[in-house]
Parts: sequence; structure tokens; C-alpha cells
Amino acid sequence: MCGIIAVVRQPVERVDLDAGPIVDGLDRAVALLRDATGDPRTAVIAEAADELEVVAARLHGPRGVRFLLVDQAGGARVRGLTSTLAAAVVELDRALDDLVVDDETEARNAAAVRCRDAAWAIERDRLRTADGVGSLIGRQTGWSAIEACTQIEQAFRSIDRLEVRGRDSAGILVLVRDHGLDPTDAAVSGLLAGRDDDALLRSGAVRIVDTPDGYALAFAYKAAAEIGELGDNTAALRAEVAADDLLQLALSGEDTHVTVLGHTRWASVGIISEANAHPLDSWEASHTDGPFVAAALNGDVDNFADLKAGNGLDIWPEITTDAKVIPTLVSRRLVAGDDHLEAFRASVASFEGSVAIAASSAHRPDSLLLALRGSGQALYVGLTDDSYIVASEPYGLVEETSRYVRMDGETPANPDNPNASRGQILLLDGSKAGTLAGIERIAYDGTSIPVTEDDVVTAEITTRDIDRGEFPHFLLKEVTESPVSFHKTLRGRLVDGDDGSLRVVLPDDSVPDAVRAALAGGGIRRILAIGQGTAHIASRGFVSALAAAADARGVQLEAVPATELSGFRLRPDMSDTLIVAISQSGTTTDTNRTVDLVRARGASVIAIVNRRNSDLTDRADGVLYTSDGRDVEMAVPSTKAFYAQIAAGYLLAASIAEVWGEPVEQDLLRAMRDLPDAMRRTLTTRRAIAEAAHQWCPSKRYWAIVGNGTNRIAAEELRIKLSELCYKSIACDATEDKKHIDLSSEPLILVCAAGLHGSNVDDVAKEVAIYRAHKATPIVIATEGEGRFAAAHAVLTVPDTHPMLAFVLATMVGHLFGYEAALAIDAQAMPLKQVRAAIEDALEDGPRDGEHVLARLRRAVTTPVQTFFDGLRGGQYDGHLEASSAVRVANLLRYATGAVPLGAYQLDHGKVGTPSVLVEDLTAALTRAIDELTRPIDAIKHQAKTV
Repeated sequence: MCGIIAVVRQPVERVDLDAGPIVDGLDRAVALLRDATGDPRTAVIAEAADELEVVAARLHGPRGVRFLLVDQAGGARVRGLTSTLAAAVVELDRALDDLVVDDETEARNAAAVRCRDAAWAIERDRLRTADGVGSLIGRQTGWSAIEACTQIEQAFRSIDRLEVRGRDSAGILVLVRDHGLDPTDAAVSGLLAGRDDDALLRSGAVRIVDTPDGYALAFAYKAAAEIGELGDNTAALRAEVAADDLLQLALSGEDTHVTVLGHTRWASVGIISEANAHPLDSWEASHTDGPFVAAALNGDVDNFADLKAGNGLDIWPEITTDAKVIPTLVSRRLVAGDDHLEAFRASVASFEGSVAIAASSAHRPDSLLLALRGSGQALYVGLTDDSYIVASEPYGLVEETSRYVRMDGETPANPDNPNASRGQILLLDGSKAGTLAGIERIAYDGTSIPVTEDDVVTAEITTRDIDRGEFPHFLLKEVTESPVSFHKTLRGRLVDGDDGSLRVVLPDDSVPDAVRAALAGGGIRRILAIGQGTAHIASRGFVSALAAAADARGVQLEAVPATELSGFRLRPDMSDTLIVAISQSGTTTDTNRTVDLVRARGASVIAIVNRRNSDLTDRADGVLYTSDGRDVEMAVPSTKAFYAQIAAGYLLAASIAEVWGEPVEQDLLRAMRDLPDAMRRTLTTRRAIAEAAHQWCPSKRYWAIVGNGTNRIAAEELRIKLSELCYKSIACDATEDKKHIDLSSEPLILVCAAGLHGSNVDDVAKEVAIYRAHKATPIVIATEGEGRFAAAHAVLTVPDTHPMLAFVLATMVGHLFGYEAALAIDAQAMPLKQVRAAIEDALEDGPRDGEHVLARLRRAVTTPVQTFFDGLRGGQYDGHLEASSAVRVANLLRYATGAVPLGAYQLDHGKVGTPSVLVEDLTAALTRAIDELTRPIDAIKHQAKTV
């Protein structure tokens, strides 16, 4: 898991912006939003969105940055109006809460989303970019400095977003051309001293490189840290760029242009160090005069050792990352006479493994080279007015553009030939940056693949969707936002009736008249709710809400995985069937395929989906959107979508029951309306949840989750999420069944028991006592005030609510529990990371011979080694560190600390124990152990691969 970022720009038209249209546009937008607050007409909201989008576009890029930095009066007015605008958007959102759903609802919501997006872009993207550029350029206000630092700032902001893919190191390389500096000038040579001969291209290194139009300067800025927080690396890089007098001097010229290549790394090959941080360059120990090439890699070059040996690459021993072979091989092919593109193509075609590569070269300093092959990697080329911005994920480029071309590393160049070359290579011509004409695309075998407008995709997210704010992880942010998602799903649909009762109102585009008529007239005799994963679990919530009414009506009702229906449950004639299809994205392949199959057999379909205009909405007769129709989740383990799907399912169940003439319980509807507040109260119990998770989770190897009734829905959803977060294979059972199955494993058991009353509580309490008697560790989620779970190791409480909704609160506790458990497991790797960091420091500082490295290491690792051994003796590592890993690390640490003499190494390990061998073996053992304990939270280490 790594992230690539690159930016190349063509010269912009250097025309200063006029403050008038920008300020007037903001004024008009604020006025329109204030009018819309009193009378939320779709046309007025859409007009305000139009104005804001124009302003956001004007402020985009170097011209907008220059206006905000140079025109102090105009910039001040924009900032003041932006603050007023933010308040107006909040007021509009409140006004929408009071509206009853109607035929204009979705159009009105879509217009309001556009307003929020554009207002966010102005405040959080345009103004913050200008502030970031200002911090980089100091007092400079020249066009060249602003253009170049805008590119650097774009790279930093993208790296910040891509760090979720890995953050143990980060780096950028800024290739500066047309700077007009003379290296023999005393001032320039003084600033270069000590920087132009760093063979390892560590942070601060500068390369003087030949280009067809003179010489360029390549500035490297890198940060490498075994231990750190999100954002630490880019903060360090920003500080280095801002303090670099030579870069400032190079950017002061009138015609200076730059190409930026950046990377954020999760080390898989090679230690974590500045020398291994990407981008890497083409210098070798005995070849420093070839054409300069720099490259960054996602994935692994599996045959890199063979390539080094086979090509006689002379790479310094300090550089151990596989990425180093990329620029060295490309440079050697340039020396051999290959042209720019062919040198790159031939080099990457020799690599084995799944890779994404970005490279820049002094041979063509205004271009970028990209390669993608295999599954599990991605590269996206964003198209703006005057630049290309490349990123490993769409969220790395959506601040700059919503239009991009996605590279395809899997489809054969000739689909009719299964043996045809797979993978793609792109050459991006900076002189045509931002246009399709500047993209040359070929297959790995050299076959030309033209790029057309059909290849351009429009992103459906903005930076508003992917902003982590002050939260340490996206997952915690999204769980915290769940009450809002639930509330927005109810908005305008759960309303006060004329008699003071609550009623559910769903428009015809959610439940069409034809479907209502078939339900009322008995034409629909079967209702099947389908989905996959979490969506399938949410479908069980819909079924539980509608069960009583369906029984009274004699209608078959069932929740079925989409694949189960398509594989085994189809009928030739399904005209008597209503399918309720649930999907967060609307693009779930299994669900959409099943919908196609049932529609072909006459079934009606109502979709519960989060994304407007997604594939599923086109396949459905009616659509019920969750939240505001675009509630994006960044964390791979989805959370807030589940809550919104439950809300939508309950609304649909109430609407169907009303069609049947079955009464809808008012207490349940009131509890639905009040549930967001109960969810917020549940969030306040996070400290107690964290204490239980940190105390009991790390040492337990086997886990289980149980529940009864609707709590079984919570249990099954939590099995998915805790498995994703904690990398556990977790059992899920009915509460009573657990004692008959595998209590002999003495598991940690999370018992979902919220909302239970009377004898049901007594029964579950008895089961908990049985778990405890079998040496299991039961942790119970129960309603506040419930005192019958004395046998539990911990009781986590939720507010009292309707019994049909208590499982929602139990799920929220479980999501937080899984998050805290993952943090607790991940924290166990800290002493091992500290030891590995000490090895890296020992290798970096001073002589690299084994004796000196080992001596420096022994002085640094006393405390973390003691912490690890204390945890090992106390059983804290029993749950997640493999026994073989624990034994190997412990054994090697005894040698490393001198507790066991190196003379006994051969007896233990079958090879002569030199300090160098010990350091190498210890590093490998630590890496394996750290990997077993690492829990990335927002991502998953082993994503599903394309097969």
C-alpha cells in the first residue's frame, strides 16, 4: 500500500484576476442562499450553486493563488464572504430538514449538494491552497514561484490524502528547468555545497542534470519515520521546502518551470530510511553521469534481485528498495540509444509483479512516464485546464479536477487474443498538459492504444467527502457521522401528521404507483430483500421491521444474499415478487446482476442506495436514497452506510405496511426520530468501550459475537467489521448456541443484548455465566441500568430505546469496540517498531560495518526490548503474534542485546553469527512480527485481487 503523486504543467496565461467578478459572484450566492432558506425552491438553490461553481473555477490554479496572495483587499473580501457563505449553507441545510418529501426533493437535494461542494471548494481547497503556497514561497510573488509552488502544494495535499495507503516515509522530487542560474556563480555554488554529491539522494540532496536545453536542478525532499502520525511527513517536507534558499533562488527566474514527482510509502522491500524513500534516482556507485531519471513505485518488482545481478547494476548497499532498479535501467537504456518512451517501456516490461510506476527524466523534463500492470494497483491521470495531476487514487486528484483517465493494468491490448500483452504505459507531454492530445498510450508490447473522450471519467466525489478533519482515522470520523446519516435518511420522509401522529411519506419515485397497486391488490405475494456483505445484513433490518405486517397479510418475506437468489432461488415467473435491493455504491456486481435476472422474470425492484445516477438506480422501478444521496465513506470497513440503510429499510417497511392497511406503531416511529440523539449519546461512551477493548482484546486469539432477535443483526454486522479491522476469523452464533459449539477455545465473546426485557434478559445472563464458567471472556452490550450481567468481564451500555431499534445502538458500540481493539493490537507493535527504527538509525549514523552498527543498536534498544519481553511473559502477545515469530524475535533480541554471545549463533541458526548477519536476520524477523500486528484501520493489508 503506497501512493504516487505527480504534477506537470504547461505555461499558464499570466493574467491577473479581477476581484470584481469573484466578489460579486460570492455576494449573489450568499443572497440567493438566504432567499432559499426562507423559500427552498430548487431553481434558487441551483442558481446559487452556479454562482459558487464559477467562483471556485476562477480561484483554481496559479492565477487564483496569485490573486489571493497579491490582491490583499480582494483576498480579504473573499475570505470574509466565504465565512458568511459557510453560515448560509448551514442555514439552508436546516431549512431542508423541515420540508416534506415531494417530487422536487431529489432535485432540491442535488442542488443543495452542489452548493455545499462549491462552498467547501472555495473555503477548504482554494483558500487553503493559497495559504500553503504562501508558506512555501515566503516573500516571492513572481509568476514562476507561484506556479511552481502551486504544483508542490498540490503534491503535498495529495500525499496527505494518500497517506491512508502508507506513511512510513514520503518524498518529492522537484525538477527545475529554465531557472537561469550559473553553478559557477559564488552564491549558487555556496548554496549547492554539500548537497550535490549525496550519492543516496537523501533529503536536501540536489542533482545538477543535463537536459536538451541546458542544465536543470533536481531537488529531493524526504522524510522517513518508523513511528509517526498522519501528516507528520508532509509537515517535515513543507518545512524543508520553505527553508531551501537555493530552491527559492531557482524559482525567482521569470521563466522557471518544474515537474513534481512524489510518493508516500508502506515499506515492503527495504528498510525505512531516507535512502529508500521514493522517488529514487538513476545514480549508481560507478555510473553518475548517465541521463538523469527518477521514479516512484507502488507494488513490488519481484525479480529486482535478478535484474540487479543480470544487468550488473552497481547500487549502494544502503539502498535496499526494489524501486531503485527502475531509474537505473531506464537511464542505461537511454545511454544505449533507446528513445525516451522505448527506454521506459523496455525497462518496465522486464519487471515481474504487480506494479504502478511514475517516472520523470531530464531527457524530457516537461514530461511524465507512467506504467501499470497487474491487479491491486491503480493510476489516475487528472485533466485540468493546464496540467496533468497523477495519483494512485481518485481522492488524490479531485481537489484539482473531477475529470480523469484511469489506467488499465489488466485488459489485454487485443481482447480477442488471450495471450496479448497486458498492462499500459503512458507518456504525458507537459507542453500539452491537461489535454487528451498530450497523452500517448501504448501496451507493454508497444501496441498503440489511442486515448479518446470515452476514456474520461467524471469523479462523483469531492474533497468534502474525503476530508478527515481532526479525526485520527476516517473510520472514527464516519462512525461519528452516523447519526447525521441516519437523520438525513429520515429527513422529509418521517413527518408530523395533521392529527399529531407521525407518518412516513415516500414519493412515487421511491415506491411507484404500480408497485403500490400490486401490493394493495395482492399481486405481490413475495418480498425478497437482497444485498451482499453489510448490505445483506441491513436487509435483515428491513425484514424485521416488516415481519409482523407481512405475516398478517400472508406475504412471504425473506432476506437473501444476492448471489444466493441468483444462483439457487430464481423462478421462471417472478411477477408476484418485489425485490428490495440494497447497495451503498449502486455498483455491486453481484447485486446488480441479480436485479437484471429477476427483472427479466417480471419482478419489481425497489433500490435502497447511496449514490445518485449509479448503475442500480437505472435498473430499479423505485429508488430510496440513503442520507443525501452522496454520503461517501473512505474507510474500507463501511459503517455509516449500514445505519442509513437501516433507516431507509424501516421507512420502506412502514410505507408498505401502510399500503396493506396494517398499523405502524407510533412508539417505533417516535423512537426512529429520536434515535440520532441516542446514537450521539452512545458515542460519548467511547472511553469505557476503549478501556474494555484495550484490556481484553490483545491477548485473546479466539473471538465470537452472539445475539438474539434483532441483536443477531448487530452480531452479524459486527462479525464483518471486527474481522476487517482486526484480521480475525470470528464466529457468529445465536446466544444460546455458543455453549454447544466451541467454548473450549475460551474465546472473547461480544454479547449483543441491547433492548432485551424480562425473562429474555435472565436467559442471556445465564448464558453469560456459562461462558464465564468455561473461562471465556464475555463482554456484554446492554441497555443502561441493566444489572443482571454480573458474570460479564465488562458491560458496555446504550441508551434505552424501542426494542426494535436497540440493535442499532449495539452495532455502534461494536463498531467503536472494533476500532479500539484494532488500535490496541496495533499498539503492541510499538516496541518492535522502536527496535527496527533503532536499527535503521544505527545503519544511517556512522560506520556501517556490523560491529559499529551492533554497538549503536545495543545502546538504543534497552527500553523497547524490555517492554516487549514484559508483554511476552504476560501473555499480551498470545492473541495476534504467531508463536514462531515471537520465538524468533525473542531469540534474536537476546543476541542483539548481548544476553547471548554471538559465538552460539551458528548452533541456533545454522550459519556463522557475524554482527551483519544478526542485524539482517533481526530486521527480517521484526518486519514479519510488525506485519502480523499492524492494523491500518482505514485500509486492509490484503485487498481482494482481480482474478
